[in-house]
Amino acid sequence: MKSAVYRSVCPLDCPDTCGLHVTVEGGERVTQVTGDPDHPVTKGAICHKVRHFPERVHHPDRILQPLRRVGRKGEGRFEPISWDEALDEILRQFHDAIDRNGAESILPYSYYGNMGLVNNGSMDRRFFHRLGASRLERTICNTAGNQGFTYTTGIKGALDPEETVHSRYVILWGGDFVSTNMHQMTFLTEARKRGAKIIAIDVRKNRTARWADEFISVYPGTDAALALGLMHVIAEEGWHDQAFIHSYTSGWEAFRERLQEYPPDVVARITGVPEAQIRRLAREYAHSNPTFIRIGNGLQHHDNGGMTVRTIACLPALTGAWRHRGGGALKENGLFTANKDVLERPDLLPDPHVRTFNMIQLGKALLEAKPPVQVLFVYNTNPAAVAPDQARVLKGLQREDLFTVVHELFLTDTARYADLVLPATSHLENMDIYKSYWHLYVQLARPVIPPQGEAWSNYRLFRTLAERMGFTERCFADAPEDIVRQVLDNPANPYMRNLSFAELQQQEIIKLNLSADPLYPNRLSRPEGKIALYSETMAVAGMDPLPAHTPLPEGRDGTGTRDEQFPFMFLSPPNHRFLNTTMANHQFLQRLEKRPSLEIHPADAESLAIANGDRLRVYNRRGNVILYAEVTERVRPGVVVSPGLWWNQSYEGNKGVNQLTPDRTADMGGGAVFFSTSVQIERL
Repeated sequence: MKSAVYRSVCPLDCPDTCGLHVTVEGGERVTQVTGDPDHPVTKGAICHKVRHFPERVHHPDRILQPLRRVGRKGEGRFEPISWDEALDEILRQFHDAIDRNGAESILPYSYYGNMGLVNNGSMDRRFFHRLGASRLERTICNTAGNQGFTYTTGIKGALDPEETVHSRYVILWGGDFVSTNMHQMTFLTEARKRGAKIIAIDVRKNRTARWADEFISVYPGTDAALALGLMHVIAEEGWHDQAFIHSYTSGWEAFRERLQEYPPDVVARITGVPEAQIRRLAREYAHSNPTFIRIGNGLQHHDNGGMTVRTIACLPALTGAWRHRGGGALKENGLFTANKDVLERPDLLPDPHVRTFNMIQLGKALLEAKPPVQVLFVYNTNPAAVAPDQARVLKGLQREDLFTVVHELFLTDTARYADLVLPATSHLENMDIYKSYWHLYVQLARPVIPPQGEAWSNYRLFRTLAERMGFTERCFADAPEDIVRQVLDNPANPYMRNLSFAELQQQEIIKLNLSADPLYPNRLSRPEGKIALYSETMAVAGMDPLPAHTPLPEGRDGTGTRDEQFPFMFLSPPNHRFLNTTMANHQFLQRLEKRPSLEIHPADAESLAIANGDRLRVYNRRGNVILYAEVTERVRPGVVVSPGLWWNQSYEGNKGVNQLTPDRTADMGGGAVFFSTSVQIERL
């Protein structure tokens, strides 16, 4: 059979947004996925999971036709039906819900299982806005940290990651970047060759911490205190850049007063980091420009997550790190911003004040909303496994009076509770445009194979539903190419000037126009460009305008009282081979990850008579999960870690780790607080 190689883009919710080469045989079957060597950032390197995309696209369990439930909810028994039958049933349920309780009784629920803006963030939003459905706050990942970083710097992203090869002192703070941002590590490998020292600060000695030159272990949720302690030492010793602070920051005097509350001895008790180590880290950071801090996602998944990121973002201002090429801090580059008014059309909402649900409180929405959620429409996510307070989510999904539609590639945990399961295309079957939330390139991907079976793209599904509902607005006739043009057309964003559809069609990858509006430090010369050590915006909002450490409501820091009922802090960071639950049904990757486990320190294991491989019940007031002990010094005493999210069916009793996590919201942005969880452990 004749084979051909095509360019494509990885669609996963990952900062790197890698360029791909896809080998297709006979015009229909993907046989190999490798990296695109001509990509200016990813340069042919891709992660292990993406190499297994061929098996994902042609997986024997892939859904290839619409299915209707014939068993109990959660049982996973379905029968095939036609698309016409499925669409007729969806419209009947829509009209019934609207007649009984209004359109707000319909709730769309999605996230970024596919990061393409054509198939996630345009036609779907337009449809549900025009329908008048309840709105969804998509907060589960990054909102708290992005809000905190923006309160300090004024923008989400402030530097080009390609410049970090020039960094000479790097702090990797609160993220396993080897597993979640591998090409940042490529740049830092080059920086290390040029003499850089690399520090990892985390609650667990993960792959990144083992790769770094030094690992600093902190109690969960105390990172803001550590940052304040470092800045206390820097100011106390006179190592701060007074000229930079005077020219480019606001609120220095009040900020310096706040630092007096965080001397190193106090911070050592809070964080568990020795005082001598705090002082040495402060000295090295202050005298090693250009310094670079890569801020991870883990930090923001605490009740104090927004303030934690805001506080860390102040560090480069004290030392003037922004003056230097490769200096500063990066949480997420948000320099590519589509015009959401054009792309999503919120003006179509019949009632602009229609109710809104936070996606991390899905259980509460399904069980407590008045009027009740009558129709749930899920796509690009698997909330039965990934949403917190899982027991309440599953109880909501079991409601017999809830009609649930899931558009998916596989019979996921959520799909097993659906009334209708609709077959979705993979990204290799669609045209789409991709931005990155780390590097500064925009990429076009064309379909390399036809839709498999009867699979439909999100774009086709919601355009068809709009037609069947009789929506006549011109935006519902937009082709994918039209949406790509609309994505590129945002005159309000200077970085997107001169990004043309013709150029993207020809080159398939183009960089944002940084010459139109320079990044830090040049933008600091503008009146609105000051770094807010004291934030007037936060003060007006009734928040503490100065950085601070707030203890977590669950668990303890180094100074807190141990909760004897639930004495262990529980975290569930990403594992190496899944991305949330994506790829978690791939048998080869499952074998490499082995089984759902719990990392526990030898001292804690000894106190509970736990040995390697023991079967454990981990529980709190919300629920329980069965895990297998891995006794290791990678975690500190009092902290336990279960890496990765497996499908619920991979756990005993079909109960996953989010049985344990709370659905509280973080201090900023309505973000999730997965890592602010305390538990007890029982050997079975």
